[in-house]
Amino acid sequence: MMESLNAYDYYAYENRPKIRWPNDARVAFWVAPNIEFYELNPPPNPSRKAWPQPNPAVPGYSLRDWGNRVGHKRQMDLLEKYGIRGSVSLSVALCDHHPEIIAACKERDWEFFSHGIYNTRYTYNMSEEQERAMIRDSIETIHRHTGQKCAGYLAPALSHSEHTLDLFAEVGSELFGDDAGFYTCDLFHDDQPTPVHVRSGKRFMSMPYSLEMNDTIVYAVNKVEPRHYLNMLKRHFDRLYEEGAESGTVMCIPTHNYQISSPHRIKAFEEALEYITGHSDVWVATGREIAEHYLANGYDDARDAIAHQNGGQR
Repeated sequence: MMESLNAYDYYAYENRPKIRWPNDARVAFWVAPNIEFYELNPPPNPSRKAWPQPNPAVPGYSLRDWGNRVGHKRQMDLLEKYGIRGSVSLSVALCDHHPEIIAACKERDWEFFSHGIYNTRYTYNMSEEQERAMIRDSIETIHRHTGQKCAGYLAPALSHSEHTLDLFAEVGSELFGDDAGFYTCDLFHDDQPTPVHVRSGKRFMSMPYSLEMNDTIVYAVNKVEPRHYLNMLKRHFDRLYEEGAESGTVMCIPTHNYQISSPHRIKAFEEALEYITGHSDVWVATGREIAEHYLANGYDDARDAIAHQNGGQR
């Protein structure tokens, strides 16, 4: 039983070593489309039901099917219009169920990172070996279908174990060395990348991935109207842009094609993208590009600063 979250050290936001993005950009901006597959009747998990209603869960299943049939193309066209390459949080079963979506993303040089196999199969109650096998399967599947060495991980439906980060770092290294398994989106504790502890000692980091700006949280949980979501995105960006003048920040918009692409919502999203990319000192990147830059240019400085605050203990 995990009694405390020891994945990272306390690291005060003020007085950190300065992060410099390419071309002295203030904000590194990335969009993370969650492209998922939900099973109509998944195996039961004693800790969490996949659907709130009894089987068959036709409304929830068919809405997500709409996202992959219709919403994905609508979002992809919009991101392409503003020069944004998506970083796909992928339910890797999609490689078998909808290879045409994988091909379209690959054609546009989008990044793929792991979001588990199905978004209806959770980490809860898995043994360490079962979770390791699931993570290995997802990394190998991404490589087999896209040629990419998976760099990032977001646990399926945000379900975790006390070993999740350790296992992803280890499996990535076992399969592809330092070219894979080096960032997590599962920690929501900062507006800048930060070092993360894993038991292998691998260089591993947390990538800012905002639940506050996540369209499912906004629309399905907080019941926000599209116009207000636009204002939220702009205000979120404005603050990070202001602070980024001193040290580079990261803004992520996590999306779901069955949420953001709804006809009455897509225009607000477009206006937000137009506003953000209209600033010249914004680095529009993928998650992997941001992570690689930070690991090469900021990670060691952060580790040293954390060690200093801890009395020299790294």
